Amino acid sequence: MPAGTPAVPAAIVGAGACGLTAALMLRDEGVDCVLLERDARPQGSSALSSGFVPAAGTAVQRAAGVLDDSPARFAADIQAKAHGTAAPHLVSAYTEAIVPALDALQARHGLAFELLDGFLYPGHSVRRMHTLRERTGAALVAALETASQRAGAMLVTEALVRELWCDASERVLGVGYLRPDGALEYLGCDVLLLACNGFGGNPALVRELLPGMRDAPFAGHVGNDGSAIAWGRALGARLADLGGYQGHGSWVVPQGALMTWAVMTAGGVQVNARGVRFHDETEGYSEAAVNVLAQPGGIAWNVFDDRLLALARGFPDFRDAESAGALRTAPDAAALARAIGCDAPTLAATLATTKLIAPYHAVKVTGALFHTQGGLDIDASCRVLRDDGRPIPGLLAAGGAARGVSGNAAWGYLSGNGLLSAFAGGFIAARTTVALVCAGRADSVTNPIDLSGAAG
Repeated sequence: MPAGTPAVPAAIVGAGACGLTAALMLRDEGVDCVLLERDARPQGSSALSSGFVPAAGTAVQRAAGVLDDSPARFAADIQAKAHGTAAPHLVSAYTEAIVPALDALQARHGLAFELLDGFLYPGHSVRRMHTLRERTGAALVAALETASQRAGAMLVTEALVRELWCDASERVLGVGYLRPDGALEYLGCDVLLLACNGFGGNPALVRELLPGMRDAPFAGHVGNDGSAIAWGRALGARLADLGGYQGHGSWVVPQGALMTWAVMTAGGVQVNARGVRFHDETEGYSEAAVNVLAQPGGIAWNVFDDRLLALARGFPDFRDAESAGALRTAPDAAALARAIGCDAPTLAATLATTKLIAPYHAVKVTGALFHTQGGLDIDASCRVLRDDGRPIPGLLAAGGAARGVSGNAAWGYLSGNGLLSAFAGGFIAARTTVALVCAGRADSVTNPIDLSGAAG
């Protein structure tokens, strides 16, 4: 790297849930770190999520009276949803690590988690979704950011990482990042954690790796440009589960908002433009994206009643969509058919198979891609692995940059897997970083390799 480059023990690319969790755990151990965030404020995929973090065995869960859950039961639910295809070493590591991660964030850093009540998301056998009172990902990231500032983590915003530097042995040395004025600055580090992104916002990579979602709207963060995959490919890193992703079959159109799947799990149904119910909504919202996109016009209608409307209004995203005019209400099946534009007898026959009670409500939706679940292959310590299985010295990955625990297809995604990987991965990566820093590893700066072109 250029002479005189400042250096820190740990540099973290991305200040979403993963990066901020890692920074907080590092500061708990007295390790200095710098978070490099491309946006003016931390956001990322975490801020766009519903903010529900699954964990089994936390203090919050026990206080809520849920005493029959465990990491092993959680792991079994993950593998059941993924048909046994989720990476076993990560399933085990994440379901174990998420417990001390959330407990520490609550006890030491003031995140007041609550247990989501009233319904189960598809695939979860027990209540284990942890959320802040606001029930939004934006509030979750804001709380993490505030805690990280109190803890003394250094956050550099509007810092777009474009270069990853290594020596001749491909030991990571640091990064180069663009500032708002176009200047390129450098930061050296003993350990680099890629907590930055997936590739859902990169149309070329989506076409290459997720052809089934090439025409789906992308509802994730623009920062998901696949940089981590590009750097990994340049370094000879192994990639895994690139066909895995989180879709959602309830993206409200044209308003562009998420409608909670809780309405479906509690008895709502989806019908297509002909008024026909076309899939089993209880299987999950990720695979529902594919099913919805396969319907005429790629459109469906979420249909529900007053009881489920009350449930939906407990979620800020739905209230926003309703305020924007997304909700249609009808006193009976015939009026609902007119609102949807479908055949009345067909819709009436569909509704007769449900337990919904008039008046009816409907919201027009499509399927969307939210974030990818494949990426850099990592071991249980979050070390990035080469094609031959050896770790790349000094390089860690977690969250969206790394493979997740959803296997290699949309149907493997269990609700909350993304934030599970972010929080548990950040916790584990911090623990690995502490071990590496305490080992006193010395970096070589001979013959540096500039990978600035890798992210293209």
